[in-house]
Amino acid sequence: MIARYLWEAGSAIIGLMGLSHFRATLFTNKLFPRNAALIEEMKKSSVVLTEELTMWKAWMGFNATHSSGAMFIGITNFYLAQTSFAFLQSSQFLLICTLLAMGFYVWVAAKYWMKIVMGMLSVATACFIVAYILMMMNKG
Repeated sequence: MIARYLWEAGSAIIGLMGLSHFRATLFTNKLFPRNAALIEEMKKSSVVLTEELTMWKAWMGFNATHSSGAMFIGITNFYLAQTSFAFLQSSQFLLICTLLAMGFYVWVAAKYWMKIVMGMLSVATACFIVAYILMMMNKG
């Protein structure tokens, strides 16, 4: 039962982080550059790949899809823990994919993001890791 609660806790953390990031991206200016001139330059500058895509559109699109990925991980894992924990526990594929995704988020956070984000992702990942260990211990 503790493994389930820990898996749900990790899921809730990453899901809520994704939701918060989504809100900040699309409904506030919290993820905008402080330099207004830079925003204008981003709106005028295209990426090397294609002139159709400006840096501003790429920035906003990346943040929106990044948010949806975090929400998907959180919602899907929380749902499975709530409704089909035995299935989740038996699916090494889903468990390992979640652990790898969370590990990647932590690595990126350590390299590029704010300390608070790194801390929250580390807590969520720790919940998943401990839950995974408990699940594996209870299999035998």
